[in-house]
Order: sequence, then structure tokens, then C-alpha cells
Amino acid sequence: MVVDTVREEQALRQVTERLVENFGGTYSAEYIEGAVAAARRRFAGHPVRTFIPILVERYVRRQLAAAGEEADTAVEPETGRARKPKHQAAVDDSSPETWLGSRRFAPAAVAAVIAALVVVTVVAVALAVRQPGGAPNTAAPVAPITVVRGVVGSEKMAFFQDPKVVAALARHGVKVEIEPAGSRQIATSIDLAKYDFAFPSSEQAAERIQRQRNVTAKYIPFSSPMVIATFTPIAELLAKAGVVHQGAVSTFDMGPYLRMVGNNTRWDQLDDNTTYPVRKNVLISTTDPRSSNSAAMYLAIAGYVANNNTIVQGSDAEQNILPTVARLFVGQGYTQSSSEGPFEAYLATGIGPTPMVWIYESQYVDASVRGQTKPDMTMLYPSPTILSRHTLVPFGEPGERLGRLLSTDPDLQRLAAEHGFRTGATDQFAEVTAAHNIPVAKDVLDVITTPTYDTLERLLDGVTKSYN
Repeated sequence: MVVDTVREEQALRQVTERLVENFGGTYSAEYIEGAVAAARRRFAGHPVRTFIPILVERYVRRQLAAAGEEADTAVEPETGRARKPKHQAAVDDSSPETWLGSRRFAPAAVAAVIAALVVVTVVAVALAVRQPGGAPNTAAPVAPITVVRGVVGSEKMAFFQDPKVVAALARHGVKVEIEPAGSRQIATSIDLAKYDFAFPSSEQAAERIQRQRNVTAKYIPFSSPMVIATFTPIAELLAKAGVVHQGAVSTFDMGPYLRMVGNNTRWDQLDDNTTYPVRKNVLISTTDPRSSNSAAMYLAIAGYVANNNTIVQGSDAEQNILPTVARLFVGQGYTQSSSEGPFEAYLATGIGPTPMVWIYESQYVDASVRGQTKPDMTMLYPSPTILSRHTLVPFGEPGERLGRLLSTDPDLQRLAAEHGFRTGATDQFAEVTAAHNIPVAKDVLDVITTPTYDTLERLLDGVTKSYN
């Protein structure tokens, strides 16, 4: 049965490809994939599966051709003859002769099977398109696709644009249309009225959205710890300075790093530095804390360390640490509004302008899976770090439906792991990273809790004033 299932899946993929090729000028690929999935469900439970792909293809062709029949029979200007429909002109790979020709059956057996198949096909299609009243419906509609619109943190764009994710959602009758933005920007300055959901990268940003929209529902389908993308020579240089602790999974000690920043230490002042002897301060590149969640998480970690490894609480603690944490951002100069920008610069330009970049672990894993990282690139886990819990806030039933699917559908959870996210099924993430030889922390233990939403907002406001 497993072999038959694999063959059926392969055959249906070929069916979908043929239909997209034939009808792609009239229908989107997602629509056709949904039509194939809906047709396949009509034959669910049938014990004989051999001819299901043929039945599915004929049924879907009948649906798609009905709407485009007039265009298909247009007159060819060169000859004045009726033009043959594209899908009919194509080679019919699903014919019984094609399916059986590769097997050495006796001619009589082949004829008998073909005759039986014709009968089965006619009966099955007739039953599939028959309406309750008994009259055939030659243009039976495909199960409708619900379009769900949302705004998401840029680090999730690759996930939602993955054709496999698009197809998995289409099987459930969902098509997602998204726009990227910095997660804090989503929570503070974007008009969310035109969207069905918002999907920032943290519970803090989601909490603000929930307050603004008076929404209690939320979904957390996956998470990702914060990490530092750097290069092996930089990690080795900082290991000599006591900032990096090397191992199978290397860590970045935030304590000595903050002291280094407080002393305005430059790269060319580090001992035995022949690797990166540049005259600029040792700083991690981040996004803009005024618009991006990843920078806000960096601020939360730095604030915790600057506050004697204690969560920041109260106005006195806030004022005491502000000069230290503000220096981390103001000294960088221009920063981008979302985490996608600095990480792309890291991948493209190398060690020169961006020796260290603050990112989500999922971004590094995703880039490694897609072969975008280079051998001298490496990832460091800051000590301590924060687990960023990507939180979807729905604004109605379409958003609720998407949140449920992302949180519970096995295929979507597996695809999230392929894009570097940690899901409830921890073995999926482990399998992806092991298959691509990506050294990651099996369990992220040195994780702190962020300050309260209001405290974090006041710290961010203080950093914003420091820019002026």
C-alpha cells in the first residue's frame, strides 16, 4: 500500500503540472492545485487506487475547460479553421495505453482492462458531477479558495512564499496574501484594518496589537531564539578577548561584550588582531529598535545584563541602564527597519561591513538549508538569549483558520522546521539541522524573560530620544 500511495502522489503531481501547463493562462497555479485536491477527495476511501489520477485529471479538465470553452474554439487567423483546445492538443499521458504500455500484458488482457477502465471512468465522472436533483452539472465549481490577507515579520516571508507552503494551504482551501514589515512597526504604525491577521515575531508586539484591536485570540505556531551571525575568524578573535566561548555550539558572553562597548573598544585594539584590524568600534549590527522586534529583544537582553543579570523593573533601573543600552544602537549609525535587511547584507557582502549581525536562529538555519551560507560563516548563541515566540493575532474567522492550520497541520509544521523554526515537534527541527550539518543548540537553556510590555516600551522610547 505504501508503494501504491507513492505512485499515486507522483502521478497526481504530474497531473497537476500538465493542468497548470494547459490552463495556466486562465487559472492560477494555486487554483488548479486546489481543484486537483478537491477532485481527489471525491475518490477518498475507494480501495482500488490505480486509476484515481486518471479520473482526477479528467474531472478537473472538464471543470476548467467548461469556463474556457469559448476561447479554446477560437478561429485561427491563418487558416480560418477552428483552433484545437490546448489541453486536447497535448499528449494524453493519462491514457490507458500509456499506463499499461510499459507492462507486458497479453493483448486480450490489455483490451479487457482498457474496456473496464472506460466504464469505470464514465460512471465515476458521471457520479462526481451529478447534482442532488439528478441532473449533470458540466461546470461543477471547485471548492472555493479563501484569501487571507496579513502583515508579517520579514523573517517569515520565505516561509509563506515557499511553493510547498502555498500548496499545503491550498489543500485546505486557503490562499495567503502577505506584506512584510518590522514586527514593532506592525504593532505601532501600520493600519491593520485592511488585514485578516497580523503575525509579528514576539508576544510583546502581539500584546500591543491585541490591546489596540481588542482581540484575545492568538496562536504561537513556532519560535526561534536570538543568535549572532558572524564568521569563524571573528569568533576566534573574540574568543581570545574572552567574549566567545568556543565549542560544538559556541556562545557569546554579553557581559564582557557590554564592557567592551562601554570602553569604546575598536577592532584594531584587540590583541593579536591580524584578522580584522579596522578602526571602528566593536558592535553587533542590528535593526532599528524603533520598528523591529529583533532589536527590541537585543535591548531586553542587554538591559538584563546591565541590570546585574536581573529583569529591569521600575523607573530607577530603567534610567540607570539607558546610557549603556543606548550606546549599542546609536553607535551603529543607520539601521534598517526589519531583520531581513542586515542579514541579507551579511550573506552578500561578507565580513567587511557586517562582521556580526543580530538575527533569529531561523534565518540562519533557513539560509543554510538553501545553500546560501559560506564555509567561514558561523552562528553564536548569546548568553543569555531570548526565545522569540512568533505570535499570530487573528482579526476574524479567516485569520483564526490560518492560525489553527499553522499550529496543528503536520505538513505546515514540518515545512516550518525546514525554514528553521522550532515547532512543538522538536524532532522535526533536529532532523532538518542534522541533515544539513548545521550546529545548533539542541535545547536553548540560558533564556531570560523579557521585561513587561510597558517597561520595554519606556526603554525603547529612551533609546529613541538618544538618537536626537
